[in-house]
Amino acid sequence: MSRPHKQSMSELKLRRLTEHNQRLREDLARPRMRVSEASASLIRYCKTTKDHLVPSVWGPVGKGEDPYAPPDKGCCIVM
Repeated sequence: MSRPHKQSMSELKLRRLTEHNQRLREDLARPRMRVSEASASLIRYCKTTKDHLVPSVWGPVGKGEDPYAPPDKGCCIVM
């Protein structure tokens, strides 16, 4: 009577190990990038992309350029 229980437990463990093994294989197959390449890419992006939230680096932002500026008055129309 305890035999089927042990067999089902071992099958469950085998299935879990097989699924874990498959996830590890997928992780291994994922394309990799060297840290030096990733950091150089990040530095290049930060130097070339203007960030309106850091005016100390990029200078003051005009109202027309600032996506975070409050909207002008008169945005609502009552009919």
